[in-house]
This record gives sequence, C-alpha cells and structure tokens, in this order.
Amino acid sequence: MTFRRHFSIDPNTSAFIFDNFGDIYDELNFTYNDSEFIYDPTTQPCNTLSISDVVTVAVSMFYVLIFLLAIPGNLVVGLVIGFTRQALSPSDLYLLHLAVADILLAITLPFWATSVTLGWVFGDSMCKIVSILQELSFYASILFLTCISVDRYLVIVRAMEARKANRRLVSWGVCGAVWFAGGLLSLPGLFNSSLPSSKPNQSVCVEQYDPSSADEWRLATRVLRHTLGFVIPLVIMLTCYGVTIKRLLHTRGGFQRQRAMRVIVAVVIAFLLCWTPYHLAVMADTFFRAKIVLYKCPARNAVDQAMFATQSLGLLHSCVNPVLYAFVGEKFRRSLAQVLRKAGILERTSVTRASRSSLSSEITSTFM
Repeated sequence: MTFRRHFSIDPNTSAFIFDNFGDIYDELNFTYNDSEFIYDPTTQPCNTLSISDVVTVAVSMFYVLIFLLAIPGNLVVGLVIGFTRQALSPSDLYLLHLAVADILLAITLPFWATSVTLGWVFGDSMCKIVSILQELSFYASILFLTCISVDRYLVIVRAMEARKANRRLVSWGVCGAVWFAGGLLSLPGLFNSSLPSSKPNQSVCVEQYDPSSADEWRLATRVLRHTLGFVIPLVIMLTCYGVTIKRLLHTRGGFQRQRAMRVIVAVVIAFLLCWTPYHLAVMADTFFRAKIVLYKCPARNAVDQAMFATQSLGLLHSCVNPVLYAFVGEKFRRSLAQVLRKAGILERTSVTRASRSSLSSEITSTFM
C-alpha cells in the first residue's frame, strides 16, 4: 500500500510541513476496525466469591462452639483412657492419640474464627504454625483411625498371629511413625503466609507458592492430601472392617464382639461423613485448577462455596468422637463413672446384676 504525500519541505529551514494531519491518521490507522472486536465473557476472570457478613459471623460462632465442645470432650476421653488400671491395648493407645490429634485441631479453631470475621491478625509466623497444626492433626486422625481398623482385623481375623506378636510394643512404634509421617505431610503449611486481602485493611492466611511453579506445587500437595489423607486409608479401613464383620457374622458369640466394635465403626463413619464432602469439593477445585475439567464462572463459584461450607463440616469432626464414646460405648461410660467416683464427683452406687452381666460379656472386648 502507498501513502499520498501530505507534507512539503520548507526551503529556508528544511523542516517538514504537514498539509493535513487528519488524512495521515486515517491512512496510518487502516488496520483498525472496531466491528472486528468481539467481547467474550467466558475468557474473563471470575468475580471473587463474596460471603455476607451474616454468614461469616455464623461460621465464626460455629468454630467457637466446636472449640468449646472438642477441648473438654477429648480431655475427658484422654483422662478416662489414661487412668485405666489395665495396660493399654493397641486400640486404646490409638484412641488416646486420636483424642490428642482432635485437641490439636480444636486449638486452631479460635484463630480461624477470628480470621473469618476480622481477617488474619496474628502475623506471618502464626499463619504457618496454625496451618501446620491443622494439617498435622488431620493426617494424624485419619492414620490413627486406619491403625485401629488394622488392629481390630488382626485381633479378630488373625487371632493366632496377633497373640504371638508383641502388639503393645509395636503399637508404640506405630504411634511414633504416625506422628512423624503427619509432621512430614504437614510441611507444605510452611508455604502459607499472611497476605493482603481483597477487603481493605485486612489480611488472609493462604498458601503462597512461586508463581513459576505454583500450579505444580499445588497439584502435588493436593494429590498427597487426597491419596495419603483419604483414599488409601479409606480403602484400608473398608477392607479391614468388611472382612472383620464377615468373620464375626460366622463366629459363635460374634454379635457380642461386634457390640464391642460399635464405637470404632461409628468413629470411622463420623470421619467419612465429616470429611468426604470436603474432599469431593477440593477434588473438583483441583480439576479446575489443573484444567482437567473446563469450567465457567457459575461452576467456579459453586465449588468455592462448597469448599467454604464443607470445611466447616470437616472441622466438626474434632468434637464428634467424645459424643460417640458417651452414647455408644457402655464400657466407656462405666469407666468414666469410676473416674468420677474416685474424684468424689459421683456418689458410689451398687452394681446391678444387669451391669455385672454386661461387664462380664465385654471383659474380653476392646476398651470401648
């Protein structure tokens, strides 16, 4: 394409003199055509999820309520198990450490309750510490529940091998290994930092990776959380309890033994009900971030809302176990009554024949 000549040269100064600048602009802009620009809303970033003040206050109060229930409840469980006169069986030891893990999770709740309403006001170091504690307690809980299911399988299905093995000594080593593994798996919490929030004058405690490798790090931590913190333990528990119950149903007196497992099975079911929705929501978020599943803004916002809601449900797990012990475990209630009598809180009462019969039927059962 050629341009028309729109300038002349001053013979005195040798300077360019433009005759018509508008014509030059029209010709230089020949490639511009406003009719060719098409706005595609699907390529635009989604709006940040907005949570109303009423919801944030309700969630904050919910966290505080869980804290108030979890701390005393799990302390009672720990005291009752710890003050038993008999040597702790492996399942008792795992249940004791499970209570400790629930207490650690409950300790983090006041921090998150404050963060929901006021933002993160505790600084960068506490952001890392609280995040690590939450991850440690999560992994420890699911791993100890897995250990309980394996121990029950060994006692009932592999009774001869279990008698020969020094299970009490091994159980202490297993507890140490669980806490060590949980500590390693919680190290990604070091990547959490206190960053400015979208709300003015507020901060938020979130994960912060190097932008060049953020997707890879996030995908790796999510895969570990889903596999080691949920899928693999779930498969082990379902397998062990499935085989165990099948054996009990074909064993004389099996229903009495099965009654001794009610608490343990209920604890596992409670864990699944509390944490499965959260894992499903996080999995959906992982698929979106890894671009495995294409999404639009309504789906993105729905997943964000599901993660926010189901996380609150997952944290509820820290106060569920003591409730299950109190309402399901007959032997636990008797042991608790004995501790209260020794402390002078509960008056001594005579033992009825029914309670003696119940006690004798469960004398060889698990602690719960």
